[in-house]
Parts: sequence; structure tokens; C-alpha cells
Amino acid sequence: MQKPALNVVVKAARRAGDIILRHVGRIDGLNVVEKAKQDYASEVDKAAEVEIIKELKRAFPDHAFLAEESGQTGKSRYTWVIDPLDGTSNFLHGIPHFCVSIALLDQQEPVLGVVYDPMRNEIFSAVKGSGAQLNERRIRIAQRNELQGAMLVTGFAPRQRSRAGKQLECLAALLQEAEDVRRTGSAALDLAYVASGRADAYFEAGVMPWDIAAGVLLVREAGGRCCDYRGGQDMFKNGQIVAGNLKLTEAVQKTIVSSGYATACD
Repeated sequence: MQKPALNVVVKAARRAGDIILRHVGRIDGLNVVEKAKQDYASEVDKAAEVEIIKELKRAFPDHAFLAEESGQTGKSRYTWVIDPLDGTSNFLHGIPHFCVSIALLDQQEPVLGVVYDPMRNEIFSAVKGSGAQLNERRIRIAQRNELQGAMLVTGFAPRQRSRAGKQLECLAALLQEAEDVRRTGSAALDLAYVASGRADAYFEAGVMPWDIAAGVLLVREAGGRCCDYRGGQDMFKNGQIVAGNLKLTEAVQKTIVSSGYATACD
């Protein structure tokens, strides 16, 4: 389940990316639905997801699927977790920052992950135990070990707006030392950027498994750590994640707790 499987996933991600790229610049003509408050999907999300599942089912007919648009299908030790268009809001606003995210879970453990940015033609990939790559070149986590001077990334999930006040208090605490905080609009790319050293650390609540499954493996295989707001490993269950190198992840996680933001998210 290594190189051959990875090739299949990259092919599926590129096919989905082709669908997305065909609709860039034609956004006004898309059918867009509001799945929940401030949470949107388009016909592009659905078409890309159908293409991914078709490719993966051809190669792995006995595997289960957990996809953002179609939900859970099948039962298996192995589950493909799919976000066909992570950063839909960016896409719908014409902001060129979005991606395809595909991960394979063995039980609940990510063992293969691909994040594909079709606008930049960047494939971030990882297989458990084999490291992480960007366009087949090895990537490593950034080595900044303290908050001072760190570039952090976060998000404001629509499902967590009632906790925005505590999140802003946490940001104020982090910015006492950190260089800056970015909000890019794509959790999967945030994690890929942490894995490749473009950002020092990332944290967010209200994320779903398809938002982060591939990125978690990328960060781990690049030498980093992922945890929830209490420092545990229940990211997929409670929808919280902190990611970075070992020391900086701990520093961010402890600030989340000390600021009261972790308690607000319990």
C-alpha cells in the first residue's frame, strides 16, 4: 500500500483538480448551495468528489469512504477520507487558494495522504513511515522552537463562531510574541504549509476529518506533531487541531489552554 497506491491517489487528485480548474473564471454560472450557516458547496465540489471516488473504487473496491459531500459509505478496515475542494469559499470568491485533499485511514490512523493545489500544480504527499514530499522532493517541518517570531496560521470555522470571542483572546495572547497570524481559508493547505516549513504552526477548532486527515500525516511525516487543544490525539473526534514542530506545538497548545479558549471549545 505504498507507491502504487500513492500513484492512484495522485491521479485521482489531479482529475479532480482538472474539474476545478475548468470552472475557475466561470463561478457566476455555478449552482451553489448553503449546507449550513456560512458553509457552502457548489456543483464543482460534487463533480470533483464523484471523480475521486470513481478512481479510488476502481483500484480499491473493498474500501470504505468518508467524503464531505456524500458522507460515509461502506465498512472496511481501510477508509478513504476525501475533501474534493477544501477552500470552497476562496474558490467561489475567485481567490486562488484551494486544494483537493485525500487520505487513507487504517482504522483511524492516517497512512497515506495527498493534498493537491491545482492552481500552483503542487502535490504534497506522504506515506506513513516514508516521509513527506512536495512534488517528489522531501519536505521538513520548520525548526523555530518558540513563539517569538513565529508565523502562525488559524481559521474561523463557521461551526465555531459562538466561540469567536475566546478565539480572539487566544490570538491576542499569541501575538504578544508571535510575528503574525494568517487565515488562508484552507485547512488542508495550512497543514501542508506547516509540513513544508512555509508556516511555523497551525491551530483551529471546528474542523472535520476530511479537512485535516491528509494534512495530519504530512505534518507527522515531515517531523512534526499534531494534537488537539488539550494535547491529546482526538483531533478527528473533537474537531480541534494544533500542528507544528514538537516544541512550538506545545507552546501554542499551552497558550490555547491558558487563554481559556480550550475550555470554550470543550
